[in-house]
This record gives sequence, C-alpha cells and structure tokens, in this order.
Amino acid sequence: MGRFEQLLRAVVFAWGKTDLNGDSARRGGPAWTPLLAHLLDVAATAGVLWDRHLPPHIRQRLAQAFGAGNETTARQVVMLLAALHDLGKASDCFLGQWQHGRTSLQSKQLAKAWEEQARTAGLPLGEDLAHAFYARHEHITAVALPRLLGCTCPECGGTGERHAGLHDAAVLLGAHHGHIPNPETVERARGAAPVAQWGDLHAAIVQTVADAIEIELGTVAQVVEPVRPSARVAFLYLVYLADWVASDTEFFHFRLPTTPVKDWWQAANQEADQAVQARRLTRWQARPMTWHEMWPDTPEPRTFQADGMRLAPAEGQAMIIVESDTGSGKTRLALWMAHHLARTCGYSGLYMALPTRAAGNQVGQELRKFLHTVLAPGEVRDMALVHGTAQATDLVHELVDAHQTHGDALTDLSSAVETATCTDASGLAVLDPWYLRRCLALVAGFGVGTVDQIALAPQGSRHWALRLGALMCKVVIIDEAHAYELFQQNLLSAAVEWLAEGGASLVILSATLPRTIRDELTAAWRRGLRVTGDDDASQGPITVIDKNGRLRRGGPLPQHPATPKLLTDIQLKQDIDDETLVAALLDQAGNGGCVVVRSTRVDPCRSRYRHAVELAHDKGWRPDEILILHGMLLPRHRLSLEARLASMLGPGPQGQRNPDRPNRLLVFATGVIEQSLDLDFDHGVTDLCPIDVAVQFRGRIHRHTANNPHRPPWCRTARLTMLWQPGPHGLPVVEPPDFKTGRPIGTYDGLVYAPYVLAATWHILTQRRDVNGITRLQTPRDSEWALESVYGEPSQDAGAAQTLLDRTHASYLEALADEARQAEERLFLPYTRRRRTPVDTYDLASGTNQGDGDNGGIAGIAAVSRLGEESVDCLILYQQPDRTITYDHQGLLKADLGQRSPNRNLTAYRRQQKDLLANTIAIPARWWNGRRSLPPTTDWPTHPQPALRNKHVILITPEGTCLSGPVGRLRYDQTTGLERM
Repeated sequence: MGRFEQLLRAVVFAWGKTDLNGDSARRGGPAWTPLLAHLLDVAATAGVLWDRHLPPHIRQRLAQAFGAGNETTARQVVMLLAALHDLGKASDCFLGQWQHGRTSLQSKQLAKAWEEQARTAGLPLGEDLAHAFYARHEHITAVALPRLLGCTCPECGGTGERHAGLHDAAVLLGAHHGHIPNPETVERARGAAPVAQWGDLHAAIVQTVADAIEIELGTVAQVVEPVRPSARVAFLYLVYLADWVASDTEFFHFRLPTTPVKDWWQAANQEADQAVQARRLTRWQARPMTWHEMWPDTPEPRTFQADGMRLAPAEGQAMIIVESDTGSGKTRLALWMAHHLARTCGYSGLYMALPTRAAGNQVGQELRKFLHTVLAPGEVRDMALVHGTAQATDLVHELVDAHQTHGDALTDLSSAVETATCTDASGLAVLDPWYLRRCLALVAGFGVGTVDQIALAPQGSRHWALRLGALMCKVVIIDEAHAYELFQQNLLSAAVEWLAEGGASLVILSATLPRTIRDELTAAWRRGLRVTGDDDASQGPITVIDKNGRLRRGGPLPQHPATPKLLTDIQLKQDIDDETLVAALLDQAGNGGCVVVRSTRVDPCRSRYRHAVELAHDKGWRPDEILILHGMLLPRHRLSLEARLASMLGPGPQGQRNPDRPNRLLVFATGVIEQSLDLDFDHGVTDLCPIDVAVQFRGRIHRHTANNPHRPPWCRTARLTMLWQPGPHGLPVVEPPDFKTGRPIGTYDGLVYAPYVLAATWHILTQRRDVNGITRLQTPRDSEWALESVYGEPSQDAGAAQTLLDRTHASYLEALADEARQAEERLFLPYTRRRRTPVDTYDLASGTNQGDGDNGGIAGIAAVSRLGEESVDCLILYQQPDRTITYDHQGLLKADLGQRSPNRNLTAYRRQQKDLLANTIAIPARWWNGRRSLPPTTDWPTHPQPALRNKHVILITPEGTCLSGPVGRLRYDQTTGLERM
C-alpha cells in the first residue's frame, strides 16, 4: 500500500459530524459521518449554488477573484475552497470533543469506539485528547490552508514570498462560523495542528477533494486573488450557505468509512441537487410583463409612474430614488422597477425594507399579492417576513402552511422535490420553515422586513457577510427613507456603498427626503461604483443613477398639471390639558367623523384615552368607538387591533368606499399609526413633531378619495391640528426638564425628537400662518421649502425665537456629531476613505465584542441598527385563579410550556413559538432606573417549564396585577398596555 493510500485509509476515520439529533439513527444510519464526506457534500452544494442560485454579477466577481476571469475555473476553485472550510477539524482539539466534551454517556461510549478504530486506521491522534492545545477548527483552517495550496512564505514554513490571495481566502474560510478572525487569533491556532503531526493528512484531504472536483492543485495559487471587497463577501456568503445546506441531515445522509470515496462524491452531487431544489434556492426568472398584467386593477400607469418606467436603464445595476407624496403609487413603481431590474440583471429576488415591524407586516401582504401575479404559472417561491417578531404574525404561518401544502422537506424529501409547484394559473408565495432559522430569512428569494437588516449588514456582527451577501444578490427597496435617525442614515450610506460595489440595485422611496440625505445616498452609490459620473442637470422627483454613475432625473414637476397635489391645513393650537382636548373632540365628532390623536409618547396617549373613556357616556359615545394603539401592547393584542383598524378604515374593494367604515371613531395612537397601516381618517391631531413626520402623518388623513363625498361637513377639508405647549415669551416648550441647569419646566417629547427640530418646525409653521391661524401646505410644491427650512441652514432672523433656535441648534449639532461618530466606529467600508483602495481582509475582522447584531456585544462596539434606548424582552403570561398558566386573560388559551422540537413535531413547535412571541414585549431599560425602578431580572423567579428557560417571565393575574417577576411594580391591561406602578 502506497503512502497516499495509507493516508486516505486514515483520513476517512476523522469524524466531521456526529448524530446529535438522532436523525441518522432514525434512518438506521451510522453515529458519525467522516470529515471528508462532509467536505465533499459542501463542495457539491457550492457547485449547485453557483449554477442555480448566484446571479450573473456575483459569479463575475468571483470569477475575477478566484479564476483570473474564467468562470469555469473559478467555479472549481470556489468548490474546493468551500469544501476545505472544515479542514481544521482534522486536529486533536476538535476530534477529542466527542469523547471529552459535554455529551451523554452513550455518546461517549460511541466516541471511545470511534477513537479505537481511528487509531487503528493510522489517524495521527495525540496521546491525550482531553488536554490537547485548543483552537477553534475554523482558525486552524485559516493557518494551515495557504501552505497546502502553494504558499511558500516563512509563515508557511518556506522562504518565498507571501501569497496574499491564499492567505486572504484562508482567513475568509476562518470566518465560516460568523466572524472574520484577527491576525492574533489565526496565529494562535498554529499550535493546534502541528505540521509534523497533521501536515501529511491535511495534504491528503486537500488532494482527495481536488481529485473529486477534477482540478489541478497547482492552478489554485495562480488564480486566487480576492482583492475586490464584494468578491470576499460573495465568497463568504456562498461558503456559509453551502455549509448550512450541506449540514442539513434531512437531505444529506451520513456516510460509512468503508464506502468508496467516489460513491460519497456521487451521493453528494445528487443530494446537493435535491436540497437546493427543495429549498427553492434557484434564481428568480422574471418573465416579461406589461403594467396591466402586473396590476390588473390599474390598467395604465399614472403619469408619474410612466415617467419613472421610461427612466429605468435598459441594462445594468441602478439606484433609483422616488420622491412623492403618500398614496401617489411609489410602491407599485418600485415593484415594477424591481421586476425590470431582475429581468435585465438576473437578480435572485428582492428585499423590501421599512422603518417599523408593523409597516413590514402590511407590506408583506402586498408583496404576497404581487408575487401571485408576477410569478410564472405554477411557480412557487419563498417569501420571508424579516424582523424579531415575525413568527408571531399570521402572515408567516399562512406562508408556512402554504409551503407544507406543496411538500414539506422536513417530513418528506421526495414530496418536497416533486410537488414544489402549484397547479393554479398563477404563482404562489410560501415560506419553508428553514428560513425561520437565524440569519437565513434574507436568503429567501423574497423578503419584507425592517431596515435594521440593511443597517446591520455593514457592521461586524456575527454572520454580517451573510446578510450583506444575500442583499447583494437582490434588488433592495428602502421605503420611507426619511424616517431614520442620522446614525441609521450613516449605516445606510455604508450599506449603499457596499451594495453598489457588489452589483445590487437599489430603489429608495420617500415622501419627505431632505436634500442632504439624497446627496449623501447618491455620493455613497458612486463611491461604491468608484466613479464620479455625469449629471445632466435635469429635474424631477425621480432620480436614476446607472451603472456608470450617470445621473438623470424625471417625472412631473410640482407645477405640472399631472402632478397630484395634496393640500393640507395645519392649525397650530396651544395644548391646554388632555381633558379639554378630548371633550372637544368627542363633541366635534359626535355626529360623525373618524379622528386620530397622535401622541409622541405612550403616557400622554394613555392619559388622553382614559379621559375619553371617562367622558364617553356623558357625550353619547360607546366604549368600543374609542380605541388606543401603541408599542407597549403585547403583539397578541396589538396585531388584532391593527387588523380591526384595517378592516374598518382600510381601502374598500376595487377603489370603492369601505362598506365597514364606521360613522365615527376616535383613535389614540403613537407614531406607529403613520408608519404602518393603510388607514384613512377624516381628521388628525398630533403633538408638535418634526415637519417630515407631520407630512407623513398627514398621509393618513383623507387618504382614500372614495370617502371624500361622505365625510362630515366639519372635516371636509384635510386638516391637521398640531398641539404645542406654551412656555415663556410665547415660545414652545421643546426641551426636556433639566433641574441641574435650572430648567424645571420641559417636555419629555424632547427626548424623542431633537428640540431644535421641534422648535424649527413650530417657527416655520408660525411664520406662514394666515389671518385665521392656518398654515396651508401644498405638496409636493412646498415639500422642499419645508424640509430645508428645518433641516437645512438654520434661520438667522427668527425674532423672539432666535435664542431658542440657537441654543437648541448647538445641542442638535453635538448630538448629530455623536451619532456620526458612533456609526463610524461600528461600520465596515469596502474602500479606504482617502485613497479609495480596497480594505484589507483583516480590516473586516470582528468577534464576540460586536455581538450577534442587535444582540450581545460590548456597549459602544456592539453592532446595533438604531441608537434608541436599550430594552429587555420579557414574556408576560396570565396565571388563572386555579394556577393554570394561559396566554390570554380570559383563560381560554392554555400556555404550552413543554419541550417542543421542530424535528419531532413541527406544528406544535410553530404554534408554541408564535404564542410565546405574541406574549413577548420589549421593556425599556430605563424602567430599571429611578424611583420606580424594577428589580434586576436576576432577582426574578426562575420557572421549571422547558419553554421558559432563559426567559424573563412576568406572571400576572387576569386583572393585570403582577404576581411573579417585578411584583407590585408593573400592571398590564389588554387595552391600555404595560405600565409602571
């Protein structure tokens, strides 16, 4: 027997995965699968994903980085490298974990039997596996691989030059568990698998995989040069995905070490093909469609939409900015653009990002309808809802149910492969539960969620390259782009630069986009393209920047007859007290009118609602005609309330009046009302708020024209009442109280919105009032004036208000500078700021300090998507008098708190997860401070039920009194929500 044959005999006894979940045993398979078998599974999967999943522009970037421009070569090289991601598992510290790690007695016995076989076969195991020098296996890969692929530098034991490309590729493979390691981490791993002990076996593994792929090893060093930043991200994205797909034991069976390797390779290719098909990881093949076919209820596009369609580039990626009032048809134009770009560029799908979860929930329904139309007859595609409480929504479970109707890969592989088409004449959106796993939602072909996913993409959180890589494969739509704080805007700029560099396309929608934000997004796109581009000086609300950076504008100008004009009367009114306000509204709408009162904070919202309920009987109102909506309601109660509001105040069928619209209704809400539901109120009242927020809120007043003839006389004109709290000298109170500086009077609204922005909004509206005290705005004509007056250069001739504006503006600039600094400290960029050269791979290093993305990490370093105050997720359950635990106060929904596994009973697991999320609420971290502070969660009782492990649990009575957790400090009401006592 030759040396290589001896090594191969030993190689097949290095285990790669063990049967922790018992999947292999249930099929009568072995307790472990060889490392080499898993590497071949990953290689085969990477090849199938290259062919079917990656869009052309991603393959092109990988071809340049790993094939000297040749796609065929690059495909083989990437398959080889992806396979070798787990090479470091061939080491004492990893292989010893089975027997000496935290496993069951039965597992340790199996491990002992394996070790005896492995030593007999010649695997070069050390004498004491229990105390082997430890390093993570992916870091061992990073240090060992360059030498095996041809680098002869001193680090690799030679005397030649350092092959930067091989070292970069190895470091990227060292990130396949989520974080790109730093140089010190890689260097430390050098002692975990000494070349003298493991070098020959590693070389045999590399050669065996190369032989299966049919690639000459000498080719690798000649073509690997991953300099382009997006190529590194795309490579890591493919490695992540190939590894996760190939690790799915529902598709990939464990192999026996006695089976020939060629049989493993044949099985790997078959199973990879089945897995990619069953998970619907193939690219979207967008078919030609007319506007009428896409939107049958509106046969012809509006002038505004038609102009945008004509501006769309015939080929290549693009960034498109669409600025228009709420209700003008921006979303439909954006979806048309996404479809067009998918056809011309071959994108794998699209992702729609919105500012809030509630907005995502509603737009998700719209996207589902869109896919029903644009997908080919019988075509089935996955559509994910991407945010923290997605599994609590009915939409997600409807999509999962639709998936199971068409074959569930988790229970029946053949059914999933053979029946993943529908027989309807249209397409179908579904959701494979596989995409509910962490980080995988963005991989689904289509998705709707919060903008947080985009803001996290250029930060060093765990698996950041998976997020970014998935987005680079798609058309990305960012809605309500004006609604983000500067911290998020800076992160979005970095993401835009990455997306441009990575070949994605971007559609940005806004009703009120300040010029500074528009200019920065444009500059970021061009930085990513590494061009300056031309500007033809055209005008219009639609901006298109093509693949060459050339900028064109179009669409009807504000004065054009075809431009929809939105008239709004804004009445500034002093806020005297809640009872007086509510009494007047109950009288005003007594004979008819649907009114919304928007509060900046939850406490005033709750106070106004309670006054209304107290006055309701005397004013002739029923309690069910007065509603309250805010963020301190459990999702179980908030989602049902949102659905109720949508059924009453949403659009009617085919543009007609909603037959369920009530004669009168009074709704008290916070800012969720203008960023979520497609609702139409007759009149709106709001606290003093930024001008762009007011315009956005205005979009919920007189929204549906079908209701105009039926509106009560007192609210036939679209009017917004803006309440302001008077202070000294007739100026508004906009700053929070500060007892240290002698300012005892203030408003805590100044902690939500910048006091300067509130003051500037009040000032410009005051200056424009007519003799009746009304400020009349016509958008889009007045949009730029309003935005620039607040967010542009500060006023210098504001009279009595100048001192207030100057003082708050200085604080505003300090806050903006701090947000910019925090964003800069966290984000990754593809190119250096000054020289515009690609950043080094090690510049993208991250780790546990950065956390998991809005989860974990060190303050000031952890990746976060927004700078709002921190919160703690708590689970609220009801304890009935007989001590039964339920999800609801009536005691009808008994809580399932047992151990549920998706591998054993998927239906029960899904139901349990949905119910637990529906009863989970984020409590502000500030509630643990001050006079009424809550006790630390570490002092709360623990609960023995499996579903309650590692959760902060609050038990309450059906009446809302807290029984367990912060006893006596909290109260919950299913109508008014959670509040401190």
